[in-house]
Formats: sequence, C-alpha cells, structure tokens
Amino acid sequence: MPLTMATSGEINIVKRIQGRDETKRFLESLGFVEGGQVQVISEIGGNLIVNVKDTRIALSKSMANRIMI
Repeated sequence: MPLTMATSGEINIVKRIQGRDETKRFLESLGFVEGGQVQVISEIGGNLIVNVKDTRIALSKSMANRIMI
C-alpha cells in the first residue's frame, strides 16, 4: 500500500519505490530505500511529514504515493 495510507506514529518498512529512475534516485537520496524504516509524523491535506533515518522530511501527496510500504 502507498505511504499515504499509513497511520501516524506507526513504523513501516519501505517495500518498493515506483516512478521514473530520476524520481527513485531523488527519494533514495532522501533516505527512502527498500527495507528502510519510515514513520509518518503528521498528515495535512494528503501531504506528509515523515521520519526517515532520524530526519524529518515533508513529502507531497504525489511523492508519498510512489513509496510502497
């Protein structure tokens, strides 16, 4: 399921990243790698604030939909 469906506070494992190669590389540079942990901190209007590798990152809804957990 996409990251946008995750509940706040729950730790999830990244299963797959969808999209073009440049999108995958961009997300990987932010710390979203297969097998990595991601935690949703908050959600506002579909946009997410997540915790990845002890760093908070804001993601748009379209980017978060590309991350499968």
